[in-house]
This record gives sequence, C-alpha cells and structure tokens, in this order.
Amino acid sequence: MKLALGIVSLALVAQGSPTVWPVDSTTSVGGHAPRVLGAPRVVESLHGKAVSFDGIDDGLIVPANPLAGLGAFTIEVLFLPEADGPAEQRFLHVEDEAGARALIETRLTADGKWALDTFLMNGTNRLPLLDRGLLHPTGVWTWAALRYDGRTMTSFVNGKKELEGAITFPPMQTGGRTSLGVRLNEVYWFKGAIREVRFHPSALAAEEIRGFAAEATALSAPGSPPPSAGSSGR
Repeated sequence: MKLALGIVSLALVAQGSPTVWPVDSTTSVGGHAPRVLGAPRVVESLHGKAVSFDGIDDGLIVPANPLAGLGAFTIEVLFLPEADGPAEQRFLHVEDEAGARALIETRLTADGKWALDTFLMNGTNRLPLLDRGLLHPTGVWTWAALRYDGRTMTSFVNGKKELEGAITFPPMQTGGRTSLGVRLNEVYWFKGAIREVRFHPSALAAEEIRGFAAEATALSAPGSPPPSAGSSGR
C-alpha cells in the first residue's frame, strides 16, 4: 500500500498541480495581498463570488508571478466582459522583472461583441494572436485560455481552439507581478467581472481546457443591466 501511494504521489508531482486563484476578494488573491486600484467590488454570481471592475480605474496588482521558471504552461481565466467597456482591454497581465510578459485581452465591437487577443513577449520575441472575425457575446461567463508548449502559443475560448502561432518564449525569471482588470502600467482598463484564474505548469491537451456552452451561462454582469443584443499595440 505504501509503495502504491508513493507511486501515485510521484505521478502527481511529475504532472504538476495548477496554481488556482479564486478571484473572490479585493484583499487577498491566491494568498497574496494585492495593491488595489480604484474600487473594484466583490459581487455574487452563479459561479460564486467574483470581483467586478468598472472599466475606468479599477484593478488589482498581485505581487506574484505563477509562470516563473516554466518552459510550458497554460493560463485559464473565467471572466464576464460587459458590452459597454473600452474597445481594448488587457484584463490579465503577467510579467517578470526583466519585462517578459503574457497577456489575455479582449477587443470589443460597437454592437457588443468581443474577440480574444492573447500575447507573449520575451526580449525581441513577441506574438499576438487576434482575429477580429472570431466574435463572442458579452454579458456571459466565459473561459479563455492561453497555452504555450515550448514552441507554440494557442488560444481557446470555452474549450474551443481559436488561433496558434510559433514563438520562442524562454521561462520567465523569478519574481514579477500579475494584474487583473488592467495592464500592469495601469492603462487599457477592463469592464466586467473575473471569477477565477488557473496557472498550469504544463501545456494542457485540448480536451483538458476548461469551457462550457454560452447558453448554459447566459448571465448578466453582476450589478449591471442586461447587455445589448481596435488595435494590437502593447
């Protein structure tokens, strides 16, 4: 029995457990005390408590970089974008002290839809993945993901693969910060809510990426009325 348990434990260590950040507080995110920008609010949703951002000056700066040292990784985020937010929103930004970064972003349309934009940069190596024709409805909870397998970045929305491209992205250095609701330099604010972020120390298989059908999560943004029916500069 002890031998079997030891084998299971080694297998779990080899696979790697994700770092999970429930975003349900403005005073603690993943066990870290964030710097609070503006006045983000804790709200209730069918997925549990979430943090709502106003798209003007609300944000959380977390003094941690869960991607440090990883040669492959997957970031998953459960979020709800509102229809009347800014056209360009960098709502999840991870960066080390040398300036290497990973971002998950949205680009909104005038009729209340959004496209996913993911971005990696390390030194002179940089890659955005954005197709403004791949549109999704605002006002619903959605899983977005950025996966890097050591050679290729791939983006997903609700578990469905969208775009991919090749990039050399060496492991980030120890140290760094993560921002929620805004870019780390406090521009490109996000209007909507974030419920959870997951940082996996591996490139998940496509079938492992989280997602669900939009019709099962057609929830209005917490505290707001129901929703109606840019550039890639970093």
